[in-house]
Amino acid sequence: MTIGVIGGSGIYEALPLENTRTESVSTPYGEPSEDVTLGELAGNEVAFLPRHGEDHQHTPTDAQYRANIYALKSVGVDRVISTNAVGSLREDLPPQTLVVPDQTFDRTKHRSPTFFGDGIVVHMGFAEPYCPAMVDHLASAAEAATDAETKTEQGGTYVCIEGPQYSTRAESEFYRDQGWDVVGMTTIPEAKLAREAELSYATIAGITDYDVWKQDSEVTLEEVLENAAANQESINAVIEAAIRTMPEDFESDAWSALEGTINTPTEAIPDETRERVDLLVGEYLE
Repeated sequence: MTIGVIGGSGIYEALPLENTRTESVSTPYGEPSEDVTLGELAGNEVAFLPRHGEDHQHTPTDAQYRANIYALKSVGVDRVISTNAVGSLREDLPPQTLVVPDQTFDRTKHRSPTFFGDGIVVHMGFAEPYCPAMVDHLASAAEAATDAETKTEQGGTYVCIEGPQYSTRAESEFYRDQGWDVVGMTTIPEAKLAREAELSYATIAGITDYDVWKQDSEVTLEEVLENAAANQESINAVIEAAIRTMPEDFESDAWSALEGTINTPTEAIPDETRERVDLLVGEYLE
């Protein structure tokens, strides 16, 4: 198995990978944010990709989501651990809490949410946006790898906003009224694309702030970066533990997510489109 990790450069620097190498991957969806770094940890192959680029040069809207997921798929990844910095929408989830969400709500506006189109229509189920098996595994790793002072939470809804601006107070209060738990900018369309690529995907989210719903709370980049740095050690420990303990008999419904979802007859799909999506759906079009 090959385990993909999407996150910031601090994760890669902390993982004790052996036999590392980089691989430049070209995709039909443009260039990934960076080259893929491959290495070994506890007998597992790991493929690391920084979502925003090595120097954080891509905004949440402009990050190369399709190319990143396609690149991981092309190097043999079948499961992905993602990391996100998020704001809290609950009083009992303070900064420096780690959350493994099991639901998401999409509030983005300007992102490509699919690999398909241009002559192929795919209607894929997405009721459970994060792979339940991977959610359970990440939550168990978080419980085992963090100290007693680090609060961890399994489950909850991640509302994904467009950014790069933070929420208005009205938006933040609306999200709380819906009963949602954390707010961030990067789980969508990443989770949708991972499902279309039939990858088992879940995320470990580190809380950096209380958004702006809380009285006297104003989100600043300084606060976010300070708490993100404080979260980094715990997140790194969780990812390493999750990789070391990843079961070989891991089963995920995501690995057959495209079965029965293609609504276009094979003979009607243009040759150019078939070539572009072959890595993703080739076996279903034979």
